Amino acid sequence: MFGTSQRPRLAVFRSHKHIYAQVIDDTQHHTLAAASTLDPDLKTQVETGGTCDASVQVGQLLAQRLLSQGISKVVFDRGGYLYHGRVKALAEAAREAGLDF
Repeated sequence: MFGTSQRPRLAVFRSHKHIYAQVIDDTQHHTLAAASTLDPDLKTQVETGGTCDASVQVGQLLAQRLLSQGISKVVFDRGGYLYHGRVKALAEAAREAGLDF
């Protein structure tokens, strides 16, 4: 999986307690945007970071940050996780918020 400047890579990492997502331009080795359940914007809104509801909010926040930068197309890197549960919730929320992948 490789992201370019036209289509950066949306990488997902999940632990038992939190979920993290970042958008990376692999050609320049630069993170364009990131969001997680530890983000100050979400920390007060989510009770626990290990739920599908928290993943939905992370996906929406990340999509808002990308769209404000003018990026709407990404490559989805699920990090070896099954497309199920929290990973699926994050991806679908990002799609609904306007990202194309």
